[in-house]
Amino acid sequence: MKLIVATCQFPIDGDIRVNLRYVLRQMRAAHAGGAHVAHFPECCLSGYAGIEFKSFDGFDWDLLGESTRRIMEGARKFRLWVILGSSHRLTGTHKPHNSLYVINDRGRLIDRYDKMFCTGNRSQKHGDLKRYSPGDHLVTFAIRGVRCGLQICHDFRYQELYREYKRRDAQLIFHSYHNGHSTKAKLRRSGNIWGVIVPPTMQTYAANNYFWISANNTSACESCWPSFFVKPDGVIAGRLPNNRAGILFSTVDTKAKLYDASKDWRDRVMRGIYHSGILVRDPRSRSRRFL
Repeated sequence: MKLIVATCQFPIDGDIRVNLRYVLRQMRAAHAGGAHVAHFPECCLSGYAGIEFKSFDGFDWDLLGESTRRIMEGARKFRLWVILGSSHRLTGTHKPHNSLYVINDRGRLIDRYDKMFCTGNRSQKHGDLKRYSPGDHLVTFAIRGVRCGLQICHDFRYQELYREYKRRDAQLIFHSYHNGHSTKAKLRRSGNIWGVIVPPTMQTYAANNYFWISANNTSACESCWPSFFVKPDGVIAGRLPNNRAGILFSTVDTKAKLYDASKDWRDRVMRGIYHSGILVRDPRSRSRRFL
């Protein structure tokens, strides 16, 4: 089965109207390029609280809802699946979720993934947890026979989530990030640790679990890394230029025979059997003495 993925990036803004124009424009371009699904970054429609705007005080939820409906109409018009990063309002004084909406090619919202591991410590006074509520569930769905899963940014620090998606037979992971609005000087001082860590971690997860991974990011200067796409053998198949809006087209071919080093024993280790082959019963094996 083949699935064409449009991995999208643009400079996410605090103005929902600006973000909406980018999303609709890139949806149109994704459709024109033959994509079956357009994948957008974390909080790409709402903007990211604490980054593009200080807090949700006075936030225009009505405008966000209307903008989401316009994207759903566009998905129906273009017959395009959309993975949309946004903020999801909760009731009362509960903080919103940081979410990915799954919109099918009929323009229907079929599911929503809420970021499970928001940044911040247990005081919940810092990072994401100061402004967002964490989610509690994984999401899987199929596009043209390809089983997909969702992750958001800091979730990548917890490999158990990727392993659980493997248990659920996922083949393609859409991992949306938001790591930009920095400066060249700040990135030099930090060694751009995020740009150093994220791509090889995605490559490792892809190779260890035999996943295709679409990983995108805001392109707002300075973005810490550009969007990219990884094959199940761990090879980055394509990458966009940094700090520029763009779309990366990639093809998922589930019939492709790619290198999979742990194929023979992955199912065993996932069941808690931590060795390959057949164990031997030998006193010299049991003994921990050198001689």
